[in-house]
Amino acid sequence: MFGIADYGAFVAAVVLFLAIPGPGNLALITSTGKGGVRAGMAAALGVIAADQVLMWTAVAGVAALLATYPAAFHAVQWLGAAYLAWLGWRMLTARPGDAPVLRMQARHYFRQGAVITLLNPKAIVFYMAFFPLFVDPTRHQGLLTFGVMAATIAALTLAYSLVVVLLTRQLAERMRANPAVAQGLEKLAGMFLIGFGIKLALSR
Repeated sequence: MFGIADYGAFVAAVVLFLAIPGPGNLALITSTGKGGVRAGMAAALGVIAADQVLMWTAVAGVAALLATYPAAFHAVQWLGAAYLAWLGWRMLTARPGDAPVLRMQARHYFRQGAVITLLNPKAIVFYMAFFPLFVDPTRHQGLLTFGVMAATIAALTLAYSLVVVLLTRQLAERMRANPAVAQGLEKLAGMFLIGFGIKLALSR
């Protein structure tokens, strides 16, 4: 199909990777908890837009450039790590009544999801390694093949994000009656973000 060796396996692999806990999932959950479905979907669109940038950057061969110049790769890696840790620290030290770390306007949630995704340079390398696994060399159709793969990932990410946002919304409504639980979960989310930042900084 469009030069993709096994489209069903490709879809299954994408869904599996989407379900792995990471900064993107945490951004969806946190945004929805703060600003509802609209904010959660805005963050989801930010993640999708940034993913498309990373995918096409990988296709263009920037992963090879980063591999040739490790200093550039690690500079972006450390920038991403610092940003995640900064967000986590703000959430961890927030006090009741403080302005939310993630603003309520949808455009800020979009930017939040996009920046978190863009500042993960390993995603470029991942896509560079992932795409060839499902490309049929004898039926490859150039940009059309990669375009179908990118569109599939975007559609699956949107569907997955909608499920996560709706489930998070239901849980958020139930927790509003107990502010202490909500504050505890925000601190936990902050700790996870700091953890993601440290993991990204230390990984090689």
